[in-house]
Amino acid sequence: MYQAKLFSVVPDIPARLSRMRELAYNLWWVWNANANALFARLSPDLWRELRHNPVGLLGKVDQKTLNAAANDAAFLAHLDRVVAALDDYLGRKTWCEIEHPDLARKRVAYFSAEFGLHECIPTYSGGLGVLAGDHLKSASDLGVPLIGVTLLYRQGYFSQYLSNDGWQFEEYPVLDIDHLPVERVVDSAGAPLRIWVEVGDHSVACHIWKITVGRSKLYLLDTEVPQNQAEDRAITSRLYAGDQEMRIKQEIVLGIGGFRALAAMGETPDVCHMNEGHSAFLAIERTRHLIQTHDLTFDEAREAITASTVFTTHTPVPAGIDTFPTALGERYLQPFAAGMGVSTESLIQLGQSGAYNPDEPFSMAILALSSACQTNGVSKIHGKVAREMWQSVWPNTPVKEIPISSVTNGVHMMSWLSQDMTRLFERYLGPHWADNPLDQTIWERITAVPDAELWRVHETLRGHLVVRARQYVKAQRARRGAPPSQVAEADELLNPEALTIGFARRFAAYKRATLFLGDEARLLRLLKDEQHPIQFVIAGKAHPRDNVGKELIKHIVQFARREGVSHRLVFIENYAIDIARFLVQGVDVWLNNPVKRLEASGTSGMKVTPNGGINMSILDGWWPEAYDGTNGWVIGDNRAHDDDDHQNFVESESIYELLEREIIPLFYDRGTDGLPRKWIARMKASMRTCVPQFSANRMVREYTEQMYIPTAERWDQLSSDQFEAVRSLTAWKSNVRTRWDKVKIDSFEAANGTERVAGSELQVVARVRLGDVTPDDVSVELYYGQATSTGEIRDGRAVPMECVKSKGKGRYEYRGALRCEATGQHAYTVRVVPHHRDIHHPFEMGLGTWA
Repeated sequence: MYQAKLFSVVPDIPARLSRMRELAYNLWWVWNANANALFARLSPDLWRELRHNPVGLLGKVDQKTLNAAANDAAFLAHLDRVVAALDDYLGRKTWCEIEHPDLARKRVAYFSAEFGLHECIPTYSGGLGVLAGDHLKSASDLGVPLIGVTLLYRQGYFSQYLSNDGWQFEEYPVLDIDHLPVERVVDSAGAPLRIWVEVGDHSVACHIWKITVGRSKLYLLDTEVPQNQAEDRAITSRLYAGDQEMRIKQEIVLGIGGFRALAAMGETPDVCHMNEGHSAFLAIERTRHLIQTHDLTFDEAREAITASTVFTTHTPVPAGIDTFPTALGERYLQPFAAGMGVSTESLIQLGQSGAYNPDEPFSMAILALSSACQTNGVSKIHGKVAREMWQSVWPNTPVKEIPISSVTNGVHMMSWLSQDMTRLFERYLGPHWADNPLDQTIWERITAVPDAELWRVHETLRGHLVVRARQYVKAQRARRGAPPSQVAEADELLNPEALTIGFARRFAAYKRATLFLGDEARLLRLLKDEQHPIQFVIAGKAHPRDNVGKELIKHIVQFARREGVSHRLVFIENYAIDIARFLVQGVDVWLNNPVKRLEASGTSGMKVTPNGGINMSILDGWWPEAYDGTNGWVIGDNRAHDDDDHQNFVESESIYELLEREIIPLFYDRGTDGLPRKWIARMKASMRTCVPQFSANRMVREYTEQMYIPTAERWDQLSSDQFEAVRSLTAWKSNVRTRWDKVKIDSFEAANGTERVAGSELQVVARVRLGDVTPDDVSVELYYGQATSTGEIRDGRAVPMECVKSKGKGRYEYRGALRCEATGQHAYTVRVVPHHRDIHHPFEMGLGTWA
């Protein structure tokens, strides 16, 4: 066997084109149409073949083309305009610098198991990753000092292809890293920067890669390192692949390795944001780091890192949470426990709902919840669901007061908005409409856009969708070895003038992808109607081990092969960002019908609205916050039936009723000028109400102002004077915990009668026994609200009571009053909770005494 050594060949880019490399390696081009057009101009066919990858394009385009471009005055003028736009973008004063200059000087690290930035970098599987990508892009737009952290999956998620009968199979092509907009991080000597992570009984080496996204950076860890064993190289090979042991290895590298990578690069963050629980091990590494660098105890270090951590949960069901058998968790956490001088059980307990229990699985979500002072769901409904779901973590706490808030998701509009619609907005909303997408007054101007122009743009986009869908289906058939006649027939699929309904997402059972097939005979009548044609474009992947999801795909594909259906219903293989882009830009209606309360937020429908599409959705996730009766349609109602089959029947019937009675008639109700004016009015209502509210710009601003800034300030406060404040707080908590068992409420009663007139006050006196805890250590509160039929308090509110008398021996009298605002039966009680200026939430200690 011969020995081979590597060498690299790089394109010889003419000096006049030198900044094209800088453009290629900054994903700002993803949302800049002019930059995209510049690269496409070099070689349109190669640009499409490489899935719009500018680094691959520059590496593979022939030298003759590059030399010609360097002498083409028109091309150079185009290049200069794009470069000037990038320089202006990077050099202008940002929202964060203007509004929050203190935060602008800090670092916020955003950890996510996946990031969906562009189709040429397939380090994502679906909505979680695309949301993370949009978060990073909007942070760049706003100047929020966000650093992304993830893994570099050498084989991505997977490439999907279907057999002749519609069954999904998976391929795992290896990424050509050298031809992607990804750069290796090197040390001062120019060698690849390397960090080590203990994975089980040995250490694994990780290299670090960087993707530049406007002003933001994304760092990716990679275990494909020569020093590693083959099984360790595989850790970062595939996203969401392998068994539980592979998953815990990946999450150790992501959380622990990710934080070590930032420290090695001098990017140690002030605030850490965990996007879902996959990265929760970073809390353990941050704890170890503080113990070793600042001589803190375990409890003190935990207090400090909790104060500076944010956790976003996306999962509305326990089954979607990563959990590991306790024995597996102990095996992999033992090296880190030893490094901190604590028992492995003390780390395992952080991922359990109570005291250490060898029979309770270790939960990454509970580890994240116990390690963050700010936790949120991703829609208002999901926030409520999450509070109910995690009540066991905060026992004796009313659901309403469980410290989980919500920040509704949003989308990075410029990444999803079509060029045609962008030009229309520039004409009618003003040249700077994109600078402040939250300005509602700008979106009110959408009503002034001429109906004819808006409709013409939308019809153009639908035409683009049909052309692209035909191209994809044609390629699919050719790959499967279909006869030439069948391949050619793909050119006749779909009607560019027909009502087009899109459905594209992960094929999990709860998404109910086949709900629209509930009455196939009824659907066939609609699909075969030549006078008022409708058509469906479907896409999505099932997880490789999800046979139920694969059956759903097979069902749709086989239905589409029925006589008279194939030209009206197409399934596009290998769903990815590029397919999503032309789908959301071209559909008339976006269908979303998950099982209620199982869609945490959903963002695909948000991408449709700026392009003129209208949502038809279950009232779940983001849609209840958006729907106002004029801007889309609701499938079914708010009721949830105990029988799943009945629920499916009712909501499937609702889809047909909406199509037959409202959607199809409205779409084909044309005036003498051929315009569906009532339909266009609904398009405009959707744009006006949804686009500003459900943008990632608004989302990142909310995270910044509600979470990053308070968390950074809390970190500054607790870490000042060599962490003196955190030492003091930890000692105070320990003192209060050991004495809390003596806290009692002896009695409480209304001082002025229990029947009050609306608008008056009910005055309450309580006698409280605090033992060795002082009044300064507690807050005694009057808790009240409407009474249920069982005498419990619904939607309670708390008001503080005042200590008016000391009766000696740790006994005190408190008085308070509540406002009697509404008539009816109400209830009240008294509670005692810990109080300290440095605790984030009164129930974070798990203490509380109720009357």
